[in-house]
Amino acid sequence: MNYNKKTISDIDVNGKKVLLRCDFNVPQDKETGAITDDKRIRAALPTIRYLLEHNAAVIACSHLGKPKGEWKEKLTLAPVAKRLSELLGQDVIFAKDIIGEDATAKAAALQGGQIMLLENLRFDIREEKNDPAFAKALADMAELYVSDAFGTVHRAHASTAGVAAYLPAVSGLLIQKELEIMGGALENPKRPFVAVLGGAKVSDKINVINNLLEKADTIIIGGGMAYTFIKAQGGNIGTSLLEEDKIGYAKDMIAKAKEKGVQLLLPVDTLAAKEFSKDAEPVCVESMSIPDDMMGMDIGPKTCEEFAAAVKGAGTIVWNGPMGVFEFPAFAQGTKAMAKALAESGAVTIIGGGDSAAAVEQLGYADQITHISTGGGASLEFLEGKELPGVACLLDK
Repeated sequence: MNYNKKTISDIDVNGKKVLLRCDFNVPQDKETGAITDDKRIRAALPTIRYLLEHNAAVIACSHLGKPKGEWKEKLTLAPVAKRLSELLGQDVIFAKDIIGEDATAKAAALQGGQIMLLENLRFDIREEKNDPAFAKALADMAELYVSDAFGTVHRAHASTAGVAAYLPAVSGLLIQKELEIMGGALENPKRPFVAVLGGAKVSDKINVINNLLEKADTIIIGGGMAYTFIKAQGGNIGTSLLEEDKIGYAKDMIAKAKEKGVQLLLPVDTLAAKEFSKDAEPVCVESMSIPDDMMGMDIGPKTCEEFAAAVKGAGTIVWNGPMGVFEFPAFAQGTKAMAKALAESGAVTIIGGGDSAAAVEQLGYADQITHISTGGGASLEFLEGKELPGVACLLDK
């Protein structure tokens, strides 16, 4: 995978019509439809401002939710257009359709320095099918394609990959940052390189662990997935989360780490409980001998210390997935300890989206982290070393 892609600063956008793929998939209030968090809209502002200041006519597009090709009033992008115009301090022209009469007429009339937003791309079933005719109709409105929706680059949809067959395609500033920082961490990390992996399932992270065993100096495993590894070492895990069919894989990974000289750290103690509930009473037990009637819910205090010590001297740290049931306050200690350790490490720190990003932001450490990825699934596939269709389609430098 080549991460060295052309960006908006490598081409002349003056007077050009630019189709800009953003990630405006924002959370909304179920009752009122009001946007509850505009972080994704704000993340697109640097690229949008750059294009507008350089006299481009911007045709922004995005999906919202999962309408599955049906027109759903509650998933219209109209509230996003309103919020975007407030943030930019200028009018955002809103198209009532995607490639229909309203959109094409408004795109044709659009002048340099102006911006419009198309209606929800996924209202058309052809978007997710990467239909060539739909991709071409999107491309026909513009002269250049700019991809700035990192959260969707792992999907080969019409607006994320298909349009690049018809237009010169470059990255926006958001994707440029993701590629430089995450690509740099994987290709040429400052050492020691420590990967911290959590979350519920081993199956979600199989390829990530495999890929990182080739690159990292230390791999730390916490969260629900740790219990499959503990079981693979002959531990008793009680009623903890277990992927029986992944025990063999866990054994292979432990052996591969040894063979490659990679330090693989697992929890030594665990906060366990009798039931999966936020009111459950946490009991600290040894990870290798969790009582039969209890389940592991978080890493214990000794493990918090060991994991924090392991990241202390690191040059690069990548973290993906919480250390325990972070949504229950009694079992959020491990994730909190990890967030604090990363913030204080002095290393290049990268958080791969999702729950770990939410944890760092909630705890107020976000400004002490080098980079918080804007894509959950995309950053996972990035860490797996997979080719991302929405990046592969961009012009190489």
